Amino acid sequence: MSNPQQSQSEGLTIAGKTYRSRLLVGSGKYRDLEQTRLATEASGAEIITVAIRRVNIGQDPNAPSLLDVVPPSQYTILPNTAGCYNAKDAVYTLQLARELLGGHKLVKLEVLGDEKTLFPNMPETLKAAETLVKDGFDVMVYCSDDPIQAKMLEDIGCVAVMPLASLIGSGMGILNPWNLSLIIEQSKVPVLVDAGVGTASDAAIAMELGCDGVLMNTAIAGAKDPIRMARAMKLAVEAGREAYLAGRIPKRFSASPSSPMEGRAT
Repeated sequence: MSNPQQSQSEGLTIAGKTYRSRLLVGSGKYRDLEQTRLATEASGAEIITVAIRRVNIGQDPNAPSLLDVVPPSQYTILPNTAGCYNAKDAVYTLQLARELLGGHKLVKLEVLGDEKTLFPNMPETLKAAETLVKDGFDVMVYCSDDPIQAKMLEDIGCVAVMPLASLIGSGMGILNPWNLSLIIEQSKVPVLVDAGVGTASDAAIAMELGCDGVLMNTAIAGAKDPIRMARAMKLAVEAGREAYLAGRIPKRFSASPSSPMEGRAT
């Protein structure tokens, strides 16, 4: 998907809209809404994921709303189906989100397999993706790092595939860069790492591999200083993208002198 000739300034295009930032962030697990606001601003992210089953964006008119600190006038709200374990629940959740957000089409689909690993249930994910695409949604989809299933999701019509780097919230980083590279190589839609990022170097590695973006929540919200970590992640994503576009030197089994040997003084 990624074109090494593109510049960082060209941004990330999803479902026909271009974003300056290639970092997407979640809105959960913060101390309070004020910390959510400050960390979101520090990250530079423009797409903010919202767990419809866990975060109030108007479902409860008597409670504080996330939209008060992350307004849709400034950010693209990306409703997600965190906490859904079958296709039916996931589809219903996103249909509810569309009503709450005035016909919003861009969504993040995730259908989980179990409560322990939070690994994606791919048969149910594929079923939900097909239903949502037919219903007019622009679907970004959390999936396993299986190139075959990623291709199936793209063929269904998903606007972005989001393979996990490692288990959600684990902070283990990218455990299988080879599968991720295969997905990147074959995909004609954006590929974004979703889940498992622990620190800035993980985000940079994802971008150096050629990912179009990175989505994270726990790595920022769970840090000792979430606002500082948000800034670090912003810089890491930018640096990783620039390094990818620049083209790294090949790895060698022997040394290569930095200064040329020809014409040296004897």
